[in-house]
Amino acid sequence: MIAPGRQYGLSWRGADVARTAEAAGITAFCSGEFVDHEAYSTLAEMVLHTQRAQVGPGIAYAFARTPYAHAAGIRGAWKHAPGRVFLGLGSGAYKINRDWFGVAADRPVARMADLVGAVRAWLHAENGQRVRYDGKFYRVDAVVGAPVLGRIDAPILLGAFNKLMAAAAGRAADGVIGHGLFTRTWWEDVIRPALAKGAAQAEHEGMLAEHGWVITAIDDDNPERAVMDARRMIAFYLTVKTYDPYVEHHGWTAQTAAIRQAFAERDFDAMGRAVTDDMLEAIAVCGTTADGRAALARRGDSLPRDVAYLAPPSFMVSERRGQRYALASLALLEDSTS
Repeated sequence: MIAPGRQYGLSWRGADVARTAEAAGITAFCSGEFVDHEAYSTLAEMVLHTQRAQVGPGIAYAFARTPYAHAAGIRGAWKHAPGRVFLGLGSGAYKINRDWFGVAADRPVARMADLVGAVRAWLHAENGQRVRYDGKFYRVDAVVGAPVLGRIDAPILLGAFNKLMAAAAGRAADGVIGHGLFTRTWWEDVIRPALAKGAAQAEHEGMLAEHGWVITAIDDDNPERAVMDARRMIAFYLTVKTYDPYVEHHGWTAQTAAIRQAFAERDFDAMGRAVTDDMLEAIAVCGTTADGRAALARRGDSLPRDVAYLAPPSFMVSERRGQRYALASLALLEDSTS
């Protein structure tokens, strides 16, 4: 399913960047999702503008769609890129599900595991066979008369920030997509043990996949701005109180309090300054090309084992500058063997 040894991907920055990136050795592309970029329309763009790379949502909001909708999106993309498509699902914040999507999101871990089962029922459906799934949250009992099905073995990965969701990924899915905040200790102390525990409970054979975002901002002409953009991206993520166990795990409570105070005052530069050097070193790859290469070499197993997506900051960063960061990060591949 996933080739052994770490590969490097990019978060999606458009067809022109992708063309150059594939030629430089990028082997995967993923996209996030927000109000201005919908997961499956972006997946269609990725499929149509790449040749060899893995492509997939990384992540799509899981509960905002039915299992049918997720599976249909993947099935449609698979027609154009058979064997290259994966599905990354994330639960999203409870308030976003309630207030933006108007959907139920209670018991998110159990609901996510059940969703994976229902999506798989659609992806594994054969022509002429009734599609059945009977779970706690999702039920499917469909007769599809048209011959449009046939099994698709698209990997399903979960955006798992905490140990409970990581364990669910181990039990129900094919692996995880790590957040851009992940550090060495978060992978080693929280995510990997939970993933292994879930896999053991389900008696899964073989290794589960590790994908993950890596905040990456490289600019040889203006490395100070690149570093500040990385700091602000980290700070923006840490405004979310859901990540408090992560903050406490690393001993970054005071820094995060300062970040949240600055965010409340809409002082985005102060947010960035509140991210200390040890936080930056543990989380991001930024500065000059030489700085970035040294960071990749230093971080080693603090990166996801299978696919590390070099992801330019998006908070207070224009699309044009994000594209420049993405292209500049390709120079890191020259010394990124591990």
